[in-house]
This record gives sequence, C-alpha cells and structure tokens, in this order.
Amino acid sequence: QVQLVESGGGLVQAGGSLRLSCSASGRTFSTYAMGWFRQAPGKEREFVASITWSGGTTYYADSVKGRVTISRDNANDTVYLQMNSLKPEDTAVYYCAAQSVPDVRTSQYAYPYWGQGTQVTVSS
Repeated sequence: QVQLVESGGGLVQAGGSLRLSCSASGRTFSTYAMGWFRQAPGKEREFVASITWSGGTTYYADSVKGRVTISRDNANDTVYLQMNSLKPEDTAVYYCAAQSVPDVRTSQYAYPYWGQGTQVTVSS
C-alpha cells in the first residue's frame, strides 16, 4: 500500500504557473505508475496526466496538453505536476493517484490509492 500527500496548490492569476507535488510513503514508490486528476465543483473527477514507473511514458488530457508537465523523482518518492498558462477553467481540487499496472491509465477506477487533494484556484 502507498500513502500520498499533495501540496503546492493555491490561488494564482490567469496566465500564471503552479507546481504541484505529491509525496509518497509506504511500499516502493518506483513500482507504481502515477496519475493526476482534478475535480471542479459540480463536475466529475477528470484525468489530467499520468506517468509510468520509470517516467519514460507520459500521457495528458487534451485540455491541458502543452501547458502541463508530469514528472517524477523516484529517489525522493515524489511526483510533480508543473502547470503553466493557467486558465480559470483549471480551477479544481487536484488529486494524485497511484496504480501498480505498468502503463499509463486515464480512468480513475484504475487507481486504488489516492491523496487528499490540493485546491488550485485560477482567477481571471
């Protein structure tokens, strides 16, 4: 089992940047593929980005492609989400998640382990 804790959220103006971090503890972090999801008020949780255990493969939702980069540091058990050119529609609670299947997955149901979320608010 792995425990996940997100940080780095906050309030930012449109066009600004944020870097979210997700620190893992428990079982070996490097064996898990990781994902970032987000949920806006009144909306379903949606996929943002995912990365394989090695970091060799990444995948992004069309809505964030070109503005967001997912990366990981297995030596420090951390996955990151660098977000640039933020828009008001990026406002949501952002969650990191872990799953042990060795490829990228976009469905939230593929991820058994979740963090508590961090709020990102983008003002116009």
